[in-house]
Formats: sequence, structure tokens, C-alpha cells
Amino acid sequence: MYRYTEFDDSFVRNRVAQFRKQVERRLAGALTEDEFKPLRLMNGLYLQLHAYMLRVAIPYGTLDSRKMRQLAMIAERWDKGYGHFTTRQNIQYNWPKLHDVPDMLDALADVEMHAIQTSGNTIRNVTADHFAGASADEIADPRPIAELLRQWSTDHPEFQFLPRKFKIAITGSPNDRAVTRAHDIGLRMVERGGEPGFEVVVGGGLGRTPMLGQVIRAFLPRADLLPYIEAILATYNALGRRDNKFKARIKITVHENGIDTIREMVEAEFPHRRAQFQGGDQALLREIEAAFAPPALRDAPSEAFEAARAADPVFRAWADTNLAAHRHPDHAIITISLKAHGATPGDATADQMRVMADLAERYGHDELRISHEQNVILPHVHKGDLPAVHAALREAGLATANVGLASDIIACPGMDYCALATARSIPVAQQIATRIEDLKLEHDVGPLKIKISGCINACGHHHVGHIGILGLDRAGVENYQITLGGDGTETAAIGERAGPGFAYDEIVPAVERLILAYLDQRESREESFLDAYRRLGPAPFKEALYGKEGRRHAA
Repeated sequence: MYRYTEFDDSFVRNRVAQFRKQVERRLAGALTEDEFKPLRLMNGLYLQLHAYMLRVAIPYGTLDSRKMRQLAMIAERWDKGYGHFTTRQNIQYNWPKLHDVPDMLDALADVEMHAIQTSGNTIRNVTADHFAGASADEIADPRPIAELLRQWSTDHPEFQFLPRKFKIAITGSPNDRAVTRAHDIGLRMVERGGEPGFEVVVGGGLGRTPMLGQVIRAFLPRADLLPYIEAILATYNALGRRDNKFKARIKITVHENGIDTIREMVEAEFPHRRAQFQGGDQALLREIEAAFAPPALRDAPSEAFEAARAADPVFRAWADTNLAAHRHPDHAIITISLKAHGATPGDATADQMRVMADLAERYGHDELRISHEQNVILPHVHKGDLPAVHAALREAGLATANVGLASDIIACPGMDYCALATARSIPVAQQIATRIEDLKLEHDVGPLKIKISGCINACGHHHVGHIGILGLDRAGVENYQITLGGDGTETAAIGERAGPGFAYDEIVPAVERLILAYLDQRESREESFLDAYRRLGPAPFKEALYGKEGRRHAA
């Protein structure tokens, strides 16, 4: 794991000191809220519906136990005893007092963390595959590249005031767990002639105009990555709309100008950018790579795992859903679900954070990851230790066996917290998960991605949900639209709107009808909801939602 240099530490602490002075001026009345707004946003502080919210960066989703324990301490000391993990691998504190925020930032700096560029029209927290460095299907660990991107983009003088916010995601696997095609720039590691490089995708994004990114370079050598990304950003900076913030994202720039024109401009700019890089970035990358040396995994018997799996059906259900294949056959990747049925998706209490930190330290080579699906990962656990880990998770309320299933729901904070939201998201997610638990069907249903957003900004990624739910305001009444067939993986797709929306008290029964229709229509247990939708098309699902008479109207 990367450790701060003296420069890193000095940079972050100076930013905290600067912001402390800005907060003092705001509290003294020397700054109005409008004057203070751009200053606080540059330091990750939002003004939400009921209080300020501090968004803390977790670069490429990687933590150790020291960081996780500090996040727990901050939650207890300055918030309400919990934190909310987000779809950008960040953590948010929803109830800080303004006068406490500089102290919170100082506490973050003590463990090499910050909130810089978690807001604003700049390059946001670079996200990565949450199984990076551990997965059996990986070409190479993408996190050193992600760290290089973090250092390069932080306070980059040319790209601090882009037309709109800018998001980059990276994966080292052919199986895309980072939703790369829904980002402004998506980087997917590929090999050519034994050389690793990147397929570069540009112009993805969700929100009010969802679009999948398009390939601008099929293969880019690793050594060319920074200058090529600079060329993309310089092109966007020149062409991006600044007259209308709803048309300012790079997806609109690509759409209005065409990918071929964008590619020509980027390729014309690239040689000039490339000439400015004299190898310093590659020397830095080599230093960074040394910090990401893989842990020393032990060879030991795993009979305890097999015995527990055979004897304990609760452990077996958890192992079947919450474990993924590790590159070392004696190890497993654990996904800790933060989606207990009826809980708020992505929330973890301070006590739960400490439990996860303890488990990482004792059993997981002191590594944790945050996934964009609002769960926590222990990436390197020996199979022989899995029964003990599971027992500790059960005691902490963290052993829900539902990863990838219908109750593993992504949901934004919605109208319970967010000033931009037009409908509630959290209660809908809670009610769907509770209903699914009552039906005792989700293990029979199998893989199903339900994603919920409380407004058109799509922080809940509903466009790429197998079942997506968008909450809107219709004449002062909450109305929930359903989209079907979305996909955030390497076979990415934007979901199709099913038809008219549903009232708040109708949305849970509507989702239930969809799930029951799938069970009735699937060819076998091996055919997932998404596969069935792609085979059958929308008609049987619209009929389940609206009935035979309503199907024509929905079409």
C-alpha cells in the first residue's frame, strides 16, 4: 500500500491549515455562504438537506486497519457514530458541525487521508476494481496506475476548473468490476504481444443523459498513459460546454462533436503532451509499484473451510455468495455485505468499522477495499481462517449472505439527506430488501442487480441496474420509474424505461412482480434475470408491471 512521502504529508496538512482559516472567516461572518461555497467544495464539504456533509476520498478503494479505525473514531467523535460508503469508493459523514470539520481533516491527515477533490469541476477520486491485486482473473494490479493518476491529478493547475466534474475508473481484469464504460474516462487493461496496456474509453456517464463511453484507443502502452489522458482533458477543456452545466460533461462533448473528431484532436495534441514527459512519471511509477508488492501468502491446509462448509448451512450460504476466487487457490476474497435486510445500504457503524479493521489486521494482511457497490472487501484471507472470520462477522451483524443477490441493493442517500434529491431512496431499498427476505426467494433468483437513485443525477447508478429505479417528483408526489436490462460490466448496457412510474407505495409490489415473472419465464436456474431479459425482451416484464391492457400503454 502506498505511504505518504514528506511532500504528501506537507501538502495535505497545508491544505487543512488553509481551510481552517476559511472556516474561521465563515463562522465570523467575514464570508457569506455563497463566497464560502467554492472553498468548501474544494475540500469535500457539501451543504446537504439538513446539515453539512464531508466526503472523504478513499483512493482506488484501498484502506488498511489504521485508516479504518480512524474513520470509526471520526464517526464517533464528530458525527453520529456511523459512516456511509458510496458508489465512488468514498466515505461520507452526514452530520458534521462546520467548526469541527478542520479537526476532522487533521485527523484524516494523521492517517494519510484527505477530502481534496471529492467535489468541484475537477478530477475526482480515481476508482478501481475492488478485487485489484487479488483476483484470479486479473492481468495485473491496476492500483499503482491509479495511485499515479491520483498524484498527477491532485491540484493539477490546468485541470482544476474543467467544464464539469471528471471521473476516471480503472480495471486490470477483462471482467469489468469498475463500471469503466460509465465514466468520463475508463481504462481497461489489455495485453498485446505480451505487453500490458490499456483500452481507453471516453465519454461515458449516467445522470440525466446516460451514455456509454466509446473506445478512443484500442491499445495504449502504459508509458503513454499520462500524456494521453492529458491530451483528452486538454481537448475537453477546449471544447466542453461552459454555457449550460447540464451539457458540460465530456459525454455531451463527444456526442456533439463525434468520437472521430475527438479522437483526431486528442491524437493531434498527444505528441506535444508526450514530449513534455521525460521519464519522470515512469520512475515515479516504479517507486509506486514497489509499495504495492503482493503480500506473502502462506501455504497451509484448508480442511477447516471444507469441513465448515459441509457441516454448517449458514456458513455454506455465506461462502457461496460472499466469496470470490483468489489468484492463490488456498485463499479467498471476502465481500462483507453492508446490506443486511432492512438496513441502509452502505452504512457501517464505528463498531463495525473496528471489527472489519481487526479482521483485516489478523487475517487479511492488513488490507481492506471499498467497492462501488457499497460493500467492504477483505482481499487476501486464507481459506482455513474463513470459519473464524465468518463467526466474527456474524457477531457484528456483518455476515448477510446476499452479495450479488436481489437485496444487495445500491442506493443513493436520496431525500433523507440530499438537497438535490426529488424522492426517497433509502426506504425503498430497505422495503425491497425486507420483502425479498420475507419471500425467501433471493438465493433461488440468483444474480440480480437492483439500483436506486433519488434524482436524475443517478448517484445510485440505476441506469446500469438489471432493475433500475429512479425517484422523481411529479407535482409534489414521489414517482418511481423503472428501467430494465441495464448492465455495468464488460457487456455494459443502459437500461430501457419500462413505462409509466409508480407511486411510493406501489414500487415494492412492482419489483416483486418483476422477480416473480422472471422465475416463471426463465429457462433454468442457470439463466440469470439479465440473460432472461435479453432473450425475451421487455414484453413479458412490462406485462408483469402493467398487465396485458397496460402493456400497450407502457410501450
